[in-house]
Amino acid sequence: MLTIGELASYAGVTVRAVRHYHAKGLLPEPERDHSGYRRYDAGAVVELIKIRTLAEAGVPLARVRELLQADEAEFATAVADIDKRLRVEIRQRQRHRERIARLASGDSLTLPPEVLDYLDRLRALGVDERIVQAERDGWILLAAHSPERVPEWMARKREQIADPRLIDFFLTLSQALDRPAGDPQLVELADKLAAYITRLAEEKGEDYIDDIDIEPPLVKLMDTFAFDTVPPARRLIELLKKRGWTGWTKLERVEPTRATSTPGL
Repeated sequence: MLTIGELASYAGVTVRAVRHYHAKGLLPEPERDHSGYRRYDAGAVVELIKIRTLAEAGVPLARVRELLQADEAEFATAVADIDKRLRVEIRQRQRHRERIARLASGDSLTLPPEVLDYLDRLRALGVDERIVQAERDGWILLAAHSPERVPEWMARKREQIADPRLIDFFLTLSQALDRPAGDPQLVELADKLAAYITRLAEEKGEDYIDDIDIEPPLVKLMDTFAFDTVPPARRLIELLKKRGWTGWTKLERVEPTRATSTPGL
């Protein structure tokens, strides 16, 4: 005959767990000896091991009670169901582990591989990391909003990034990041950008320029991300609007609002 402590030790549980199983009606209370202590036999060890095994497998205690009272066939069926559920959980946890592992590589959790390649290409070209981060934030939103269109957009981006004029724009913008809003380099950059966009629209058509079919609130949100990350971009867009184009995320043609000879505009 075993004491409650010996029973718990044999079954690999705590004394508190044994008392809990008594309270739940899973493990019958044994007879007590003349000193008033519980005394358990080998059958109690076997039952307690069954209870522990089922509980550790995630079976609710109410279900454990049913299984302990089931016949052999019912018990085997129930155990097979539990095993099936555990295998599903294992697959789910494996997917969770894979996602957690991807966290170590940062952007790869939220961006598809083709976008990551594009961002790495910008870095390789010497584009300032703040501009890369602004691009990244915008692509996170776009990929979440319209994941099916990312390959199409990326194909166009790869084509554009091969154009030396666009590369020159990115590099010039990189140099202008730490300059004040009134710096002449921003005016020069606006001239370059407006000329580049106009030439591209003439060569490819305006649909090629304005191809981001997303709602205005999302456009505004993406622009805000960009302007917060790259403050000179806001001033640049103001200058660009005076040259016939507006928008950062979604480019649109507008009526120019300035004379080209006016300095500083």
